[in-house]
Amino acid sequence: MPAPLSHIETSPDLPHSADVVVIGGGIIGVFAAYYLTLRGLGVALVEKGRIGAEQSSRNWGWCRQQNRDARELPMATKSLDLWEKFGSESGESTGFSRCGLLYLSNDEAELEGWARWRDFARTAGVTTHMLDATAATQRGAATGRDWKGGVFSPTDGIADPARAAPAVARAMLRRGGTVHQMCAARGLETEGGCVSAVVTERGTIRTRIAILAGGAWSSSFCHQAGIRLPLASIRSSILSVSQGAKGLPDALHTAAVSVTKRGDGGYTLAISGRGRVDPTAQQLRFAPQFLPMFLRRWRSLLPGGLEGARSGHETLQRWRVSEPTPMERMRILDPTPDQNTIALTHRRALELLPALKDTRITAAWGGYIDSTPDGVPVIGETSGLPGLVLAAGFSGHGFGIGPGAGHLIADIVTGAAPIVDPQSYRPDRFAGLAVGKVSDF
Repeated sequence: MPAPLSHIETSPDLPHSADVVVIGGGIIGVFAAYYLTLRGLGVALVEKGRIGAEQSSRNWGWCRQQNRDARELPMATKSLDLWEKFGSESGESTGFSRCGLLYLSNDEAELEGWARWRDFARTAGVTTHMLDATAATQRGAATGRDWKGGVFSPTDGIADPARAAPAVARAMLRRGGTVHQMCAARGLETEGGCVSAVVTERGTIRTRIAILAGGAWSSSFCHQAGIRLPLASIRSSILSVSQGAKGLPDALHTAAVSVTKRGDGGYTLAISGRGRVDPTAQQLRFAPQFLPMFLRRWRSLLPGGLEGARSGHETLQRWRVSEPTPMERMRILDPTPDQNTIALTHRRALELLPALKDTRITAAWGGYIDSTPDGVPVIGETSGLPGLVLAAGFSGHGFGIGPGAGHLIADIVTGAAPIVDPQSYRPDRFAGLAVGKVSDF
């Protein structure tokens, strides 16, 4: 079933031209569009379904620095500031708060790993507190258990996946941009080897710059332009419960289960890292590059079924821009949640937090997380097709770093000083892609 999601209205008319066309209305696409409109550019955002309806509303809502890869940590830090600033400058509520994130463990090796990350984070100016057994047990009082230790990251927080992307899109609309839902981008037109237009199911928008923020659809879209973008999707399954539990942390992670307070007062429940790999033609194509990642995660990644092949987001099919595409046949990726995972997650959550017995399950949903071979997103222009900026492969981290990623994309497009060093995200670290400056706006 779909995850809970706020609704926004669609702009009535498709523009003939735009300075920038953003393809994909998830959290990355809307923040990129928002920051570009702040700089005075004419922006059209096209979305085949609804704003935020895929993974951007199907995640935990965590906005964290804790345990980030060194390459993503600067963007995570900047994003926390931008989450706060967006609320004050736009007047929109994303449900963001720096509530702090609590990690608890009885595993010595896990605690040692968190301590090593704490030492590294200090060099980057990030504060995180290791908790001894007494402090961890006190902070984890809602579990009724003793803990060997834990971590509390006080400056990290959460936002509401049901509200965030629509809120940013509304702010972008007020700045003069346009939003076009139920409007799939079918392909690109070129002149002189550069992007000249985006072809949609409702017409063509002339532009020199197209930003592809298509999530799990990004690789198959690139395939149409002869660009090789290695992505693999993992099907995750999570659930929400109603209000009624008292005294729980807003955000708690344990190896068994993680719990996050929702904007409606209920809670999201999930098992970190657990998912199913649905085999597709694209998965087979990129299998050699993803094999090391799958081997590292073999305990948590389970074999899937035909769900991915039926969804069509990882097809190697070539489609015509004059005819309906797989994106129009599958407006919103809404995969079936793994019922075994849902049952296991709920059981573990009730065992961990007895107060949850006063709640009921309100929803359960699946989602496809688009991942790169190294778990770090691709952000930058392709050398093979100047004017096409990629923003994909966020590997389950996109929601939290969405503001920073959107800001960086706007920096790349306008030639401004980048908010973070873009080298870690350059597309040319994978064969067949390259990054560069886009324009002189």
